[in-house]
Amino acid sequence: MYYTYVLWDAQGKRFYIGYTENIRRRIAEHLSGKNHTTLRYESYHLIFYEAFISKDDAVRREKYFKTTKGRTALRLMLRNSLTGSVTVAQQTLDLLV
Repeated sequence: MYYTYVLWDAQGKRFYIGYTENIRRRIAEHLSGKNHTTLRYESYHLIFYEAFISKDDAVRREKYFKTTKGRTALRLMLRNSLTGSVTVAQQTLDLLV
C-alpha cells in the first residue's frame, strides 16, 4: 500500500503534503524532527490520508494536492477540521491498519 497524507500546521496555517509506503514510520519521522521541512513547524497534525495500491496513483494525488487547485480542494474538503479541533497525529496512527 502507498499513502498520500496531509499534515496541517494550525499556527502557520499551512499544509505539508507527502506520500509514503509506510505511513506509521513516516509520521513518526515527522514527529521526531527527522524531516527538515516539518522540523520548523511548531504544531502540526495528520488531518488526512488516502491509501492506494499503486505508487503512481499516490504520487499523482500528492502532485495534485500541491497545485493551487488541489490546495483549494483540500481546504474545501477539510474546512471543519481546519477550523475546529483536530486529532494529534500519533492518536490518528492508532487507527491505521
